[in-house]
Amino acid sequence: QVQLVESGGGLVQAGGSLRLSCVASARTFSTNAMGWFRQPPGKEREFVAAISWSGGSTPSADSVKGRFTISRDNAKNTVYLQMNSLKPEDTAVYYCAVARGPFALVAGTAYDYWGQGTQVTVSS
Repeated sequence: QVQLVESGGGLVQAGGSLRLSCVASARTFSTNAMGWFRQPPGKEREFVAAISWSGGSTPSADSVKGRFTISRDNAKNTVYLQMNSLKPEDTAVYYCAVARGPFALVAGTAYDYWGQGTQVTVSS
């Protein structure tokens, strides 16, 4: 069983930055892709960004391109989401997830394990 613990969420003004972290408990972390998803209030969960096992592929949603950066440190079993130039529409609960395989995929169905989520609130 893989456990994921997210941290780094909070309240920030528009234009500000936050860095989310997600620590995984399993040693298999380094062989699997990781992803960040979010669920805005009253909306469905949506893809934000993903990173392949090697870090060589990092697809992201059009809405965050140029503002958010995903990265990973396999030695620390940790994946990060650096969020810059935050907007009120970025307000959501953010979840990290472990993919079934090594490839960075967009679909949530490709991910087997999920964290409990961390709240990000961006004020205007």
